[in-house]
Amino acid sequence: MNKKDRATYIAKRLEELFPETPIPLDHTNSFTLLIAVLLSAQCTDERVNKVTPALFKKADNPKKMIKLSIAEIEAIVKPCGLAPRKAKAIWELSKILIEEHGAEVPADMEALERLPGVGHKTASVVMAQSFGVPAFPVDTHIHRLAQQWQLTDGKNVVQTEKDLKRLFPEELWNKLHLQIIFYGREFCPARGCDGLSCEMCQTCFPTRKKTRSYKKA
Repeated sequence: MNKKDRATYIAKRLEELFPETPIPLDHTNSFTLLIAVLLSAQCTDERVNKVTPALFKKADNPKKMIKLSIAEIEAIVKPCGLAPRKAKAIWELSKILIEEHGAEVPADMEALERLPGVGHKTASVVMAQSFGVPAFPVDTHIHRLAQQWQLTDGKNVVQTEKDLKRLFPEELWNKLHLQIIFYGREFCPARGCDGLSCEMCQTCFPTRKKTRSYKKA
């Protein structure tokens, strides 16, 4: 298979395996999704989902959030790691949302990326999952598998995102990025597949003999 054929096959097979793609992070609105994605940096979705109910019970919108102190937020989100930085970012971005965006999360990539603690990946997730705007957020699973499947050379996540956007139709992006994550977690985890073991690797590269390493994000 050439690269385009692999992309076509991968998209088709992922749709068969994961026709439904629930968002892994529990949330009730665009604000709680934004906060959950921010907290997921260097933390598992499972742990975030254990932490956020207590936070969102107290504050599920910016106006409620700034009524909490940064110390209160930090105490709740501590299990997610990087708590001082994340708590400060949550409080500050809530204040900005109130002052500059009418207490609403803006459906604008540049505006999102200007918020404290919100990088390109976080903004992309919110644009895709809250507002339905085509985006291809690249997390560590996607960055790794895109290299494993030789869809990118993996120089960095920025290049990986560009390469995947070129290969896959725009209308697939929002669902496909979740499907790749689900596949990586279930069938091709970092410590469980060396490029030779899982179905996708075997089908796309039937003659591959050597294990594959990848460049980390």
